[in-house]
Amino acid sequence: MRDLSQLPDLKLALVQTTLAWHDAPANRAHFAGLLEQARGADLVILPEMFTTGFSMDSAALAEGEEGETHAWLREQSARLDAVVCGSLIVRAADGSYRNRLLWARPDGGMAHYDKRHLFRMAGENRHYTAGEHQVLLEWKGWHIRPLVCYDLRFPVWSRDAEDTDLLLYTANWPAARRQHWNRLLPARAIENLCYVAAVNRVGEDGKGHAYSGDSQVLDFQGDSLLLAGNGDGVFHASLSGQALADYRQRFPANLDADRFVIEP
Repeated sequence: MRDLSQLPDLKLALVQTTLAWHDAPANRAHFAGLLEQARGADLVILPEMFTTGFSMDSAALAEGEEGETHAWLREQSARLDAVVCGSLIVRAADGSYRNRLLWARPDGGMAHYDKRHLFRMAGENRHYTAGEHQVLLEWKGWHIRPLVCYDLRFPVWSRDAEDTDLLLYTANWPAARRQHWNRLLPARAIENLCYVAAVNRVGEDGKGHAYSGDSQVLDFQGDSLLLAGNGDGVFHASLSGQALADYRQRFPANLDADRFVIEP
């Protein structure tokens, strides 16, 4: 069993900003400038579909499995000496379109997670293929599980109290349902006894939908460590492995968790 008390503090940079509609070069240039403010972080988190906005035009906008944004993320990661992650539209090797979170490491390595729950109210389930697998990533000794937007509403998919230290959500969550966002995120932290970091966008997309931001970091009791409100910029927080270890020792509710199997 890992000794969480020995984990180094994990420094996060959450990038909450507007997105140019269907304009990947403009968005990459915009984020490259903002990322100067993320120096010193270990993990930099960008919004969902950060190169295009939340679009159903998957065939026209998709990049291949080694597209320009893949190379750009590797470049930014090496420049900052940090993991940089966020989701974009990818055409997978099997020809399917995925809302795929890319996880770029400073050594050039890359992992990914495909969004499991597709937002049918916008037709995402008709234009994309759902992911089949949970993903657990390790960075600086921390166990981090990436999830994307609508995944937040499904606690079974988020559940993993024994191994996950940080649940990471990247999103384009509309202002019309901001109350749900602000209530569900603390629930995920409390029920999993882990930290939660969630990055949303601000501004208005090409279809006129408004986004209120509310990017945030929560501790294992659902208490706020950072709340970005509707600000535009880079927001910083730090996570303590010692604090997480102490809380789980005092309140080991994970030992009484129900066992279950998720069907593919």
